[in-house]
Amino acid sequence: MKIEIFGPGCHRCGEVEKGVKSVLSELNIVADVEKVKEINKIVDAGIMQTPGLRINGKIKCYGRIPKAEEIKKWISGEK
Repeated sequence: MKIEIFGPGCHRCGEVEKGVKSVLSELNIVADVEKVKEINKIVDAGIMQTPGLRINGKIKCYGRIPKAEEIKKWISGEK
């Protein structure tokens, strides 16, 4: 599983990363978590606002911090 967190490295992006890692730990799932900070890559990915979250190539959200329950649903659905 590949999880990408898009954003310049702000506090909100860090919150998304913490939420993702917490859910992965809770579900005992190993995933490749990558932070994408380069503006060109963020735009090319189709992320219109940061922070953004993409799982296995599918954009799950952008412009907000998703709740842990949402992240669980997305990660479980990708298994």
